[in-house]
Amino acid sequence: MECYFDNSATTRVYPEVAELMMKIMLEDYGNPSSMHLKGMDAEVYVRHAREAIAKSLKVDDRCILFTSGGTESDNMALIGCASANKRAGMHIITTRIEHPAVLDSCKYLESQGFEITYLDVDTNGQISLEKLEQAIRPDTIIVSIMYTNNEIGSVQPIEEAGKIIKAKNPGTLFHVDAVQGFGKYRIYPKKMNIDLLSVSGHKIHGPKGVGFLYIGEKVKIHPIIHGGGQQKNLRSGTENVPGIVGIAKATELIYQDFDSDLDHMYALKERLIKGLLEIEDVKINGLTGRDSAPHIISLSVGSIRSEVLLHALEDKGIYVSAGSACASNKPAISETLKAIGVEKRFLDSTIRFSLCPSNTEEEIDYCIEVLKSILPMLRKFTRH
Repeated sequence: MECYFDNSATTRVYPEVAELMMKIMLEDYGNPSSMHLKGMDAEVYVRHAREAIAKSLKVDDRCILFTSGGTESDNMALIGCASANKRAGMHIITTRIEHPAVLDSCKYLESQGFEITYLDVDTNGQISLEKLEQAIRPDTIIVSIMYTNNEIGSVQPIEEAGKIIKAKNPGTLFHVDAVQGFGKYRIYPKKMNIDLLSVSGHKIHGPKGVGFLYIGEKVKIHPIIHGGGQQKNLRSGTENVPGIVGIAKATELIYQDFDSDLDHMYALKERLIKGLLEIEDVKINGLTGRDSAPHIISLSVGSIRSEVLLHALEDKGIYVSAGSACASNKPAISETLKAIGVEKRFLDSTIRFSLCPSNTEEEIDYCIEVLKSILPMLRKFTRH
């Protein structure tokens, strides 16, 4: 049996998305900037895609900027807005458990003279709203908080945070990295006081290499990519029409059976956690119920390095991640695990399971059976 439990790294593309993208690549392959019929057809595809995504967020379609993915969307939101708003202040707030696309952008901005406040999180990976409020200053121009953590599945109180930010300083922009939250939650930026929202296509059964950034109507932002002036001069470069159409189609499909898919994933998560906790010397990191993400389980296993366990599971047809896929080829210990106070002995012994609606109870049961079988053997032969 083959079990793919690495959906937070990437998802399998919906067949309907792949078919539509293939049609565009082979038949409707014009450049949206071209003035002939092929180009106009491509431009219509892009416009309809923008409208479909805007509809899912309940925002104006003029607020959707297509990018190459979550990383570019995060970079654009932080660096573009910091550049455009630095006269209003040089202070930015984020958390210690953000994706590197946010944290490294903040490091860059620090090198440019900006001051960054990093909010701590509790053992469940959640921020303190009181400390957020205390951190906001008159010169705070951006607050960036991820919706769902990509390693442990903690969910931040985004709507409450948005209210606090706007009450304390109405001019402060609120950026949310929703790469792991979009498609798992209904997100409405206007209702939640979100000014900027980052999303990636390949996390929602769309293609890799495409994402979007929601930019509120009154947000001042500078481009970080310059050239031909596409997308109203905000993001130059010929639009990736197949990718843009693909992410729009995936957006429609992922919300089609949203409630039943959510219930299914939570049921699978509960079943997996129950089985895992029957194993000696294991620990689940973060919250585990409906107050956590439906698709992410972080498992620490005593006495076995994560890389060893990952490959042992791979030999049995089970695919998981050693933490975040974005850092899977780096030896560094997870900053998220350190931030939530995971015991030192578990820091390099943690793997992540991430589910999708197509996973089954049979796959979960097989995974539990395999872990119960291989862990005693691995512990017998593994030395730290």
